Formats: sequence, structure tokens, C-alpha cells
Amino acid sequence: MSKDKQFVTEITPQSEDFSRWYIDVIKKAELMDYSPVRGCIVFRPEGYELWENIQRELDARFKETGHRNAYFPLFIPESFFQKEKEHVEGFNPELPWVTEAAGEVLEERLAIRPTSETMIGHMYAKWIQSYRDLPLLINQWANVVRWEKRTLPFLRTSEFLWQEGHTAHETEEEARQETMQMLEIYQNFVEDFLAIPVIVGQKTPSEKFAGAVDTYSIEAMMKDGRAVQAGTSHYLGTNFAVAFDIKYLDRENTLQFAHTTSWGVSTRLIGALIMVHGDDRGLALPPKVAPTQVIMIPIGPAKTRDQVVGRVDELYAELKKAGIRVRVDDRSDVSPGWKFNEYEMRGVPVRLELGPRDMENGQVVLVSRITGEKRIVQQANLLEEIQKLLDDTQQSMYEKAKLFREDNFKSVDTLDEMKALLEEKRGFVEAGWCGSAACEKQVKEETGATSRNIPFAPTLHKENCLVCGEKAVHTVVFARAY
Repeated sequence: MSKDKQFVTEITPQSEDFSRWYIDVIKKAELMDYSPVRGCIVFRPEGYELWENIQRELDARFKETGHRNAYFPLFIPESFFQKEKEHVEGFNPELPWVTEAAGEVLEERLAIRPTSETMIGHMYAKWIQSYRDLPLLINQWANVVRWEKRTLPFLRTSEFLWQEGHTAHETEEEARQETMQMLEIYQNFVEDFLAIPVIVGQKTPSEKFAGAVDTYSIEAMMKDGRAVQAGTSHYLGTNFAVAFDIKYLDRENTLQFAHTTSWGVSTRLIGALIMVHGDDRGLALPPKVAPTQVIMIPIGPAKTRDQVVGRVDELYAELKKAGIRVRVDDRSDVSPGWKFNEYEMRGVPVRLELGPRDMENGQVVLVSRITGEKRIVQQANLLEEIQKLLDDTQQSMYEKAKLFREDNFKSVDTLDEMKALLEEKRGFVEAGWCGSAACEKQVKEETGATSRNIPFAPTLHKENCLVCGEKAVHTVVFARAY
């Protein structure tokens, strides 16, 4: 068997073992490596560049809506968590504590940041005095630690990277508008930039953020049918304001508690990106987020090498000047076929081939990672053709993911139907729910599926609860999740 063929067989097929496929791909594509600390990973440059592109795009969208970046301490005093009882109960099982420093036992334990509502609440109480200080719109790019018992690179790790927005407002109406605005920003970003269709809705009370009044989420379907919570936005009411004494003098000179929000996405978006678009050849990256959008590969005999490479370098300079993220692989010690497999596995959206005959004809060959289609285009029109191919690829990846979700999205009326369906197939299930926590718990116990959210736009409005048969209060999307 040739070296080129062996390269692809090092990746386990998705149909054989999806989890093994995922690990094979992220290691083979050099996105990460395991660290010596349990549950923690090292982001290699290929993986971290994905996060940089996500961060850059989201940061611009946040700033367009008036948010500014700040940074808060990694260590949080234990007493802060005691001020919001529901919040500490929600995070306590995952909290790592610092109890000793510089050879001395600390007077008060310090938690390593699982999220920053408590620290930021403390600071907001100092900074907010009057309605003139509101709204306060701050975002933080940071790392957080939650000591997970079961980990999976990018999707669930003990330490991960994220952004967390925290805002304070005069009124409930303004705070709720902020909550929904950020949810919409997340939806637009994930669908437009990452080409991942999402279901937008409200979390059930049992699934909402600890300490929140209401939590909203966007939920994405992976190729194994499981769900990933791709982003959340929380209306916190005055819960944290009361706990941390965030008060302001209103326009009538009366002290009021501020209404606060928080919202965030994390590096689990990288895991979702891989699981939504990847295939048995490896990664498949949407052009907008791909660190390398075009890989240029000169081909042909050694006697024409210098001439071909010279022209490749000229075209490279043109594309780079136009803002295309482009690389050249002109190595002579590996075959073009090996390079083709290499960059397919790495998910580069477009491959550009240039050989002696192409030079004679003033053309290049463009190959799509997604469809495998080859386009012969004139060098004079190269930039225009590449931009069109990148745009077409981005849109086709979104449509393909959306069609997959539609094909694996089912509606049921009873719990027995749901159990039978999930035993035979993968995907999301839409069903009626009476609002009872007991019925929701029974679904989880008997199927392993959790409520993902109460969608704003259900495909059907279900009449009865799938468990007890009583009148449905909500139509809910259920799925097994990461």
C-alpha cells in the first residue's frame, strides 16, 4: 500500500467509532496534545489559531455593540461564593481551591475562577453609584477552571478558554434586551462564521445557570447526533446585585439594585466545529475561520521546479495582499499526492495546483476540500475565482450541516416513542412537556437525553407531555449531549 493511502487510514471512520475518529483527527491535525495535568490540554498553533480567529471576530462584534474588555483576577475568595447560595451550590463540585501559598496556610481559601460573577459583582458595587454609571458593559477574555470528572479535548476540559460578558443596567427591560441581543450575536456568529446551524431557545429551570433568573442557549447537532451547547446568555435579575450590594441612585434620587446579565462562549466551539463538519478524511474547516484558506502546491518535474515555484510565489503575494490566508508548500522531499492528503486532513478549504502546463496556459487548478470539485481558472481572474469558491464553500457547509440536522430531527408524542427512536437512530427529539421537573428527570433517567432548550421556533407545537400525558406547557428539544 502506498504512503498516500496509508495516511488516510490512520483516521478511524466515523461510522466505526465517532469518539475515536474525533481524537484521531485532532491529534493528527496537530490541534492539541495532552498535558501532564489530568483533564488539561495544550493548544498547538493549528488549534490556537482557530481560537484566535473566533476571538478576533467575536471581539469586533462585541465592540460594535458598545462592550469593552477588562480583566479580573483568577483567584476568588471563598466568602464571595457564600454570598450567592444558588451559585455556589451549582459550582461547588467543580471548584479547585488554593489553601496554601509561600509555605503558609491562607486565612481564607481561594477558588480558581470557574466563572467571574462573584468577583465582578464585588467590583461593580464599587464602580456603580448612580444611574449615570449605567449601563456598564464589560467583557473578559480569560481562562477558567472546572474540575471535570470526565473530559474530552476542547469540549470538556478542566481548564478552558472563553469570554464572559457581564453587564449592569437600570431596569429589567434593558437587561433583558441585553440578554437577547447577545444571544442573537452568538447565533449570527456561529451560523455565519462557523457555518453551524443552531436551535435558539430558553433553558428549562433545571438546566439554567446557577443564580440566573433565565438562561437562553444556542444548541448545535454533531455528526453523531449529540448536542453541544454552543453559547449561553443569562438574565440574572437582581440576584447578584443584592448579594454584592450593587446599588445606584436612580433619576428620582432613590437607591435601586442594578439588573445584571452574563453571557459566554468557550473553546468548546472548536470541538463543535470539528464534529459538525469533519469527515473520514479529517477536518473540514469553513473558510471564514480556517487559519489557512488556500494551500498552494507547485507540481511537475524537477527541471521546471524553479520556474513553477517562482510563479507560485508571485501569485501567493497577490493573494496575501488581498487578505486571503494563504500558504505555499514547495517541499521537494514529499510527493504532491502526500501533500493533497495532508491538507485535506487539515481541512484547508481550497487547494491550488500549478504545474508547467498550467503556466503555459496561464491557468491554475483549484480544488474544493468539501466537494472535491476541480476548477481550471485563468490566473488573471484568480483572486475573483478564489473569493467566489471560498464564499460558495462557506455557504455549502452551512447548508450541508443544516440538512443533516433536519434529517436527524424527529418529533415524538410519548416517552416510549422517544426511547425506541434514540435506540435506533441518532439526533434531536422534539416533544411536549408539562413543566414538571419530575417528568423532565424521568426522560433523562430512561433515555440519557436532557432538555436542550425550549425553542423559540419549534417545528410543531406539541399538545401533551411525553411522560405524563397532561397538557404540554412547552415544546422542548431533547438530546444526548456532550
